[in-house]
Formats: sequence, C-alpha cells, structure tokens
Amino acid sequence: MQPTLPQALKKNFLGNSPDWYQKAIIAFLILNPLALWAFGPFVTGWLIIGEFIFTLAMALKCYPLQPGGLLAIEAVLMGLASPDAVYNEAVSNFQVILLLMFMVAGIYFMRDMLLFVFTKILLSVKSKIVLSFLFCFAGAFLSAFLDALTVTAVLITISVGFYSVYHKVASGKNIVDEGHDHSDDQHLGNSHRDNLEQFRAFLRSLIMHGAVGTALGGVTTLVGEPQNLLIAEKAGWNFIEFFLHMAPVTMPVLVFGLLTCVLLEKFKVFGYGGALPEDVRVILQESSDHDAARRTQSDKAALIVQSVVALILVMGLAFHWAAVGLIGLMVIVLLTAFNGITEEHRIGHAFEEALPFTALLVVFFAIVAVIHEQHLFSPVINAVLAMPESAQPGMFFLANGVLSMISDNVFVATVYINEVTAVLNAGDISRAHYDKLVIAINTGTNLPSVATPNGQAAFLFLLTSALAPLIRLSYMRMVIMALPYTIVLTIVGLYGVVYLL
Repeated sequence: MQPTLPQALKKNFLGNSPDWYQKAIIAFLILNPLALWAFGPFVTGWLIIGEFIFTLAMALKCYPLQPGGLLAIEAVLMGLASPDAVYNEAVSNFQVILLLMFMVAGIYFMRDMLLFVFTKILLSVKSKIVLSFLFCFAGAFLSAFLDALTVTAVLITISVGFYSVYHKVASGKNIVDEGHDHSDDQHLGNSHRDNLEQFRAFLRSLIMHGAVGTALGGVTTLVGEPQNLLIAEKAGWNFIEFFLHMAPVTMPVLVFGLLTCVLLEKFKVFGYGGALPEDVRVILQESSDHDAARRTQSDKAALIVQSVVALILVMGLAFHWAAVGLIGLMVIVLLTAFNGITEEHRIGHAFEEALPFTALLVVFFAIVAVIHEQHLFSPVINAVLAMPESAQPGMFFLANGVLSMISDNVFVATVYINEVTAVLNAGDISRAHYDKLVIAINTGTNLPSVATPNGQAAFLFLLTSALAPLIRLSYMRMVIMALPYTIVLTIVGLYGVVYLL
C-alpha cells in the first residue's frame, strides 16, 4: 500500500539516518526558538554550537550538511546572524573555498603517481613502526609546503586505492575486474573477513598518523594551514621569517610528535599497532606487479608528467606564486592537458570528493557568523588581555586551543590576531610582546585542535570522506586515537610558548 503524503514526508526527512537521530534534529529545531525567547541570543548561540558539533560527531549516521544546514538556516531566520554576515564569512575565507574546489581535485589527477610511490613504500617497508613513522613524517614534511587539506586528500586517495584492491579480491573478483563497489561487503568470502578487519585497523592507524603529521608540519610555515596566511600577513612575515619565529616551539613539537608515533606503535595502545596481514600484502604485491606488467609507454609518460607537476606544485606553494586554490587550478589544467584528459565527465569525477565538503564548510561559516555576531568568544578574549603580559602567551595558547577544539581554528585565529593587532596599533603592547602573542595564537590554534575533527579542517575532511566509513573511522574513534597526540602536542607546545620564546 502506498504511504500517505505525511508518511512519505516523514520517511524522506534525513533519508536513511536512524529514527532517534531524526527526532533529535527535530527537537533541536523546536528547542532553539524557545531558548531564544527564554534565555536570549548569547545562550542560544552556544546551544546551536553544541547542536552543530553533535551533527559533526554523528557524521557517519548522516552527512552533516543537511542537519547542520537546517540549524544554520534557523539561526539566520532567528536573527542570530544576518545573510550578509554569512556571505562576508564565506568571502573572507574564499581562499579556503578555492583550495577545496581546485587543489583537492588537482590531487585526484596525481593519484596514479601517488599510489605508485606509496605502494612501493608500503610493500618494501615491513616494520609497522618504521612505516608509521614514514607516514607521519611525510605528512609533516608535505604539509610544510602544501596545505594540510591537500596532504589529507593525498592520504585518503592512496588509502582508498589500497582498500579497493584488497576488497575486490576478497569479494571473489580478479584484480583486473572493473566496476567493483568496495563499500559493499555482501560478497566477502568468510576467509577474508578477519583479514579485512585487520586491514581496516592497519589503515586507520596509518591515516591517523599521517593526519596528525599534517598538523605537525602545517604549524611550521605560512602555507601549512589556511589561517597561517592571515597570521603572517598581519605580522608582516614572509615564508622564512614565519618559519624562524615559530621554530622554537614547532621544532620540539615535531620531535616529540614523531616520538609519540613510534611509542604508540610499539606499545599498541589507543587503537594503534595493527599490522598488515600477510595475505593482504600478497594481494597488494600482485596488484602492483600486475600494474607494472601492463604499464604502457603512455602510462609511464603520465607518471613522469604527474611527478613534474607535483614538483611545480611544491615550488608554487613554497614561494606563494598565487592563492593556493589558483595553483590547484593550474595543476588541474597541466595534468589534464598533458595527460590527454579532455572529456568533461572524466574531469567531473575529480570534484565529487571535495564539493560536498565545500558546501559543508560554507554552512560552518554560517555558524561562525553566529559566533561573531553574538560575540560568543569576547569574554574569553577580554579576560586573557586583562592578564599580566608575562602570563598572556601561555593563556593565549590554551584559550586558542580550547576554542579551536570546539570551533574552527581558522575563525579562532582570525578573531585573536585581529584583536591583538588592534592592541599593538593602539600602542598598548610592544612589538616584541606582539610577536610572542602571534606565535602563541598560531601554535594554539594548530596543535591542541587535533583533539577533535571540529578543530582541524583536515580532520573534518577525513571524517566526512568516502574513506572513513570504509575503515570504520568514526568521530569518537578519531578523538580516542588523537588523544595521546593531543596531550603531548599541548604540553610541549605550551612549554615552548612559556619558556622558549
């Protein structure tokens, strides 16, 4: 029997998400206007932040764009933020939007070269500790010249590649078969299920080491994170000056971060230590050998082009030839032009991964507009600026860190650097003290924020990517796996800000 129209509307609301989740979102939407009437905009603003974080935490139950978007629309309708404020937030972060639109898509056209390089590393390095160290260090090194989102896109691409190869064979197909759906476990052979679970654990640990590595490297240079560009612009620092100012804090953090990676693998705690099953290694080796055997001269030429363009990409970002997103667009043009990819539908696939997240980020800017318009962070900022100068760098680091865990580190850095620059321009602090506060703001927004996917855009991108459900990487699992890194990076970073500047 056909459902009635009200039944159909109820069934369609948030699609296949759990019934309890749908009811929770409806409850939020009803509660918020009541809270505004009873408690005012300040309390309601914080309530909406908590609800939005809930939608991010439940990303595997329902993509946050829809429920988060409903909360953002309601916030605007209630007058907590104006449409112009949302637009201004998006415009002020346009470089990040360009980055997601074009740089992540550009990496898509490098996937053959990246898979080739990382497959060689994976198959040649037998020690999980060494392999994890290499992934973490590679994430840090690449993020110092690329941005963290780009490097995370690389890690996602290679991990999906590894997973799809084994899943295809585990589902009873041959390596050469095309069109396999690696998200469907129905056809898995019983003998492969245990290996697949071990392989998921193996990939989870590698991807988390690499993702944390992007934070370790991203904090060191002005191109590593989106907010670093803004901070460097306000401080008047170029690439080298930014690196040298940050080095007293970021270099010890890098060393202890890499040491943490080694210890986590050695003692197999917090979800780390999963080894690559030998059966999986054999299949990945067979796939690599098969790809090598059928690699034509055209394929080899494509790998060379991708390698050359990767070098151009690093040079362009290191010397900041243009906005990061525009360099990504250049990468797309070069790789498609010189590798013969001229059909629109082939190019379109490159944007499938990034554009949903781009839309989600714009929704996030609506929540940021609420924070800005209702001055939700003002009490914290004013309290820190009222403290003695000697205590301010450490408190800025901690305040930035806590706020970045629950909000967007780009927004937090923007608010703090503008406030501190205004104080400098007013003549209330010296340039030397200002430099210390700038370092505290940059490190504070970049290091403790690894605690949650909310704080790091790269972490949120990973959580909402196609890879996360494949390897069973949920919000809470990310929080647990990031916890030891959060503790170490926060302690070492705080020590550096207080005692080494």
